[in-house]
Amino acid sequence: MKILITGGAGFLGLHVAHLAARNGHEVVLLDIDDFERAEYPEGARFLIGDVRDEAALDIALDGVDGVIHGAAALPLWSAEDIFSINVFGTRTILQRILQHPTVKRTVLVSSTAVYGVPRVHPLLEYFPMVGVGPYGESKILAEAVCDEFRERGLVISTIRPKTFIGRYRLGVFQILYDWIERGNRIPVIGDGQNRYQLLEVEDLAEAMLLCLTTEDAAAANEVYNVGAAEFDTVQSDLGALCRHAGSGARVMKTPAAPVIAVLRALEATGLSPLYEWVYGTAHKDSFVSIEKIRERLGWQPQYSNAEALIRSYEWYLENKDTIASGSGVTHRVPWNQGALKIFRAIL
Repeated sequence: MKILITGGAGFLGLHVAHLAARNGHEVVLLDIDDFERAEYPEGARFLIGDVRDEAALDIALDGVDGVIHGAAALPLWSAEDIFSINVFGTRTILQRILQHPTVKRTVLVSSTAVYGVPRVHPLLEYFPMVGVGPYGESKILAEAVCDEFRERGLVISTIRPKTFIGRYRLGVFQILYDWIERGNRIPVIGDGQNRYQLLEVEDLAEAMLLCLTTEDAAAANEVYNVGAAEFDTVQSDLGALCRHAGSGARVMKTPAAPVIAVLRALEATGLSPLYEWVYGTAHKDSFVSIEKIRERLGWQPQYSNAEALIRSYEWYLENKDTIASGSGVTHRVPWNQGALKIFRAIL
């Protein structure tokens, strides 16, 4: 199978490319950013282009059998870019897929952010969608675009992953790993007794490849939650990582309301990289049911929350001296800690 991966230069795109190549598939990668080409499997084809550009998409889709549409603007981007890339970009690529009949399957990478901050868990795929901020709202609209194109004959899998981590993951997790390595106390919002499900990126890549390759076309035309099968409280999972690190780092409880108020003020003034979806939900339960994808596609995640955190942290330790300096707003680069460095110095 020839597979196009949009957002191919990103954290997820890199892992999907490797899994697809290991399974004997031909890989085409499209992104507006350039690629660290040595990190990708041999034989991968690299294209620089925007998912809103029809001409670039027509080149990328030539002879393709399946598409994993992972290109997206993340929450730290401007609202204008988020809606333009996440919604208009999704519409544009689906319109072009209609003109490329070799494409039999498409996978949209959505988000559990579409559920907002619900009070009932686990979250099921048919629960109401209430987006938080431009990012959550854009994913709801992108899913609606997919519904429209299913009616026009496309087979589209919509995947809603929990926060996914793994090798090459930086962003907000690089901040966590930096604090743990230094032996800091690790403040959690609230008492840490809430259950917050994560996901190892290799498990996510496996779920998406199953959507492209399953012989059950009806099962490929569905919406699926994906997350770790084994997870505990925030206190327990972070505590397991701290114990593994052996640096003296330990989890520290904090009062939720005043901490959120401070983080909100820091975000508003540009002094913190943490956005509302991170700090506003960190003290609440957040986990999904994965029974549907287990039953329909036979997907089974390999890694627990704690195992995924430890694997990601170990990669960070092995590679921290080669991580490029500076900061950005994607998952593959460090984020500027801003005022959080002050708190790091005193904790």
